[in-house]
Amino acid sequence: MIKALSRLGVLTGLLVFAFAAQVQAHCELPCGIYGDQMRIRMMEEDLVTVEKSMRLIKELQAKEEINYNQLVRWVTNKESHANKIQEVVSQYFLTQRIKEKDQDYDKKLQLLHQMLVSAMRCKQTTDQEHVDNLRKLINDFEKLYFKDAD
Repeated sequence: MIKALSRLGVLTGLLVFAFAAQVQAHCELPCGIYGDQMRIRMMEEDLVTVEKSMRLIKELQAKEEINYNQLVRWVTNKESHANKIQEVVSQYFLTQRIKEKDQDYDKKLQLLHQMLVSAMRCKQTTDQEHVDNLRKLINDFEKLYFKDAD
């Protein structure tokens, strides 16, 4: 009886885990609902947040008495929003929207890879150069991606 309950508990746990994974992966279901332009705007908004976080990190570090609580919060915020950009690039565009048959397939892949690397560099530093580079990459990708839609 105890073994049966134990197995039932394990099975229930596995089902809950499987269901939770399916709910989180909704965008990878073939639902056909895509918001390409919205994803670009989301990345731009996340990048503005990364940029603001970098500015505030520098300001906090320059103070005579550093508020480490606020400093950690802004570093965490910067990394979180850079992660969101990477997630949109990898989980939305690379896995769902870019197809081998697409025109300019290789160029799109290159830009998306550069965006991932640039977002990583934004997490590693407070160098405005990486924000500027990522902003340019997002803009270049948007122009290339929507080129055929005009």
